[in-house]
Amino acid sequence: MRIRLIAIGTRMPDWIASGYEDYAARLPRELKLELVELAVEHRGKNADIPRLREAEGERLLKAAGEARIIAFDEHGTQPDTVAWSKSLKTWMQDGRDVALLIGGPDGHAPAVLARADAKWSLSKLTFPHALVRVIVAEQLYRAWTLLNNHPYHRA
Repeated sequence: MRIRLIAIGTRMPDWIASGYEDYAARLPRELKLELVELAVEHRGKNADIPRLREAEGERLLKAAGEARIIAFDEHGTQPDTVAWSKSLKTWMQDGRDVALLIGGPDGHAPAVLARADAKWSLSKLTFPHALVRVIVAEQLYRAWTLLNNHPYHRA
């Protein structure tokens, strides 16, 4: 099984890349987390935001392929750490690839939300898109540690 974190946005600050890489590297080889970065559509002064969001959505869906899609969306369910761990266990058991999608600055296109197998929100708080990468990588690592009785998670 392969997990791909597919995100709109490139050129992240060094501390974001470092944080993401730290947690991604902690995952075992059989649970490799791969980051796929897609460029943000250019937003000029009179940009057609719905069209740009659709273009980003098409690229996200193309990159996801036939994988199980989890779209991060402010209106999604808010799974806790134990729920992440249960989801991870299910994903590992069925062996299907998983695509975790982070939309652009204007969110996900309707087509992405319609195609998603689940819509998750990380919090009622609003996070910078870049920081979401680090949070997702850390939560996947935390979920894996729960499944393996590793002492990282202390609840």
